[in-house]
Amino acid sequence: MTNKKLHSRENKPQSHKPLLLSEQDLRKILFWLQLLEPVIYNELPHGSIERYFRKLAGQAKGISVRTLWRKLALYRQGGLKALLRKERSDKGLPRAFPPEVIQKAIELKRDQPRRSYLMINPVLKDLFQVTVPRSTMYRHLKRAGATRKLLGYTELKVRRRWGRDHTHDLWQGDFEHGPFVLKDTEVAKSKLCVFVDAYSRYPIAARYYYNEDLAALSDCFLLALDAHGAPRELYVDGAKIYHSKAFECACFELKIKLHTRPPRDPQAGGLVEKFIQTVQSQFESEVLSGELLTLEELNEALSAYLNLIYIKNPNAETGQSPEERYKQGLLSVRRVDVAQVALLFMRTEQRTVHKDFSDIQLRGRFFRVDPKLRGERLLVCYDPFGPLKTVYLFSLQGQYLGEAHLHDRTEGGPTKPPQARKSNFNYLHFLVTRYREALKQQSRGIDYVKATCPKT
Repeated sequence: MTNKKLHSRENKPQSHKPLLLSEQDLRKILFWLQLLEPVIYNELPHGSIERYFRKLAGQAKGISVRTLWRKLALYRQGGLKALLRKERSDKGLPRAFPPEVIQKAIELKRDQPRRSYLMINPVLKDLFQVTVPRSTMYRHLKRAGATRKLLGYTELKVRRRWGRDHTHDLWQGDFEHGPFVLKDTEVAKSKLCVFVDAYSRYPIAARYYYNEDLAALSDCFLLALDAHGAPRELYVDGAKIYHSKAFECACFELKIKLHTRPPRDPQAGGLVEKFIQTVQSQFESEVLSGELLTLEELNEALSAYLNLIYIKNPNAETGQSPEERYKQGLLSVRRVDVAQVALLFMRTEQRTVHKDFSDIQLRGRFFRVDPKLRGERLLVCYDPFGPLKTVYLFSLQGQYLGEAHLHDRTEGGPTKPPQARKSNFNYLHFLVTRYREALKQQSRGIDYVKATCPKT
C-alpha cells in the first residue's frame, strides 16, 4: 500500500496538450462507446460483429451498420475524441398503431411473461409489417396489466461471486462515512474512498476526503492507477458520482470494463463492504477512542494500519495475507499515463482578459496572460482538483492558445514591451530603396537652367 499525499500528481510534468471536452461532448462520446462496448472488450464471438451491428441498426433509428463500422474505425485510430462528429438527429414523430397490433402484443406477453419487446416485435413485423418502440409497447402493456410484474411473474436472481483468478482482474470501489476530523479549527465529516483488488483483497487505494464528490473519486482513482496500473474490470456502487461522464470516459480510454451495482442490491458489493467493515472495526474504533485528527493525520494513520496490519495478516476467506496473495496472482501490470487520464477530469470556463493587468481571474486567483490577448474572451481549461497553478487557454472556437500561470497583481507585469516577430522580408528597406531610385529619376528629368529662366 503506497502512502501518497493528496494531489501527488501535481509534481508530474504535464506533457500533453489538454483536451477541450464539454459535458455535451462527453455525452456524445459515451453514446457511441456504449453501443460499441461489446466490440471494444472483445465480448462477441469471432465473426459476429456484423450481426451485432445489424441488430443495433434494427433497434435504433438513424444508425446504420455502415455508421457503426465507421465509428469503430475512428475509435481504434483516434481514441475518444475521434468519435466527436455531427450530432445524430432522430426524425419523425411517434406513429399511431392499429388496435389489433397492440392487442397482439398483449396476447404474446400474457402467453409468456418473459417475452421482451425484442421478441415480440419480430412477430408484429411478420403479421402487420410494423414494429412498436419499447416505451410505447411498455405503456400499452402496463395499461392492460400485462407487464412481467403485473402478471405476477417473479424470478430469483442467480448470483455470482465477484472474484477473479488473478491480481488486477477486477477491482471493487466504494465510498463510506468516516470519522470526524479537524478542519481549520472546526469539526468536519470525512468520507472514505477505497479500491480493493477482488482476487487478493489488497487495498489498491484508500483515502479519506472531506466530500464524496468527483474531486475525491478522481484523486483516489488516479493514485490507484499511478501505483498499480489499470485493472481489467471495475465494479462500483450505483451512486451518481460513479456515473460522471469523465469517470466513464476514463474507464473506456483505459479499456476498463465498468460494472455498477444494481439499485437496492447491496449483496453484490459484499467484498468491498467487508473490507470497509474491517477498517471500521479495527482502525476507526481506535480513531474514535482518541483525540480528533486532521485529514492529513487520519490518512497517515490509515496508511500505517494498512501497511503494517491489514496486508500482513491472513484473510479469513482466502487463508492468505493480501500482500502474499497480491504477489502470487500478479501476472502483469498495465501501466497508465496518469497525466493523460487526468485531462479527462479537467473543467472549462469562459473568462475575459483584463485590459489593464493582462490577466484572468479564476477561483479568487489571478493568472498572467499574453498581453496580445488583452480584452479577449477565452475558454479556460483547468484541473479543479489540483493545486491550480497553471491553466490552459483556448479561443472560443477551440484553438489552443497556450498556458497562463499564477501571479500576484501587486508585483506588476513585465516592464519590457512585447517583442514583435522579426519578418524575413525587410519592407522598410524595400521602401527606402524604391524612394531613392524615384528621387534619382526625378532629378535626371528636370532642366534646372530652363526651369529658372524667364520666358521671352
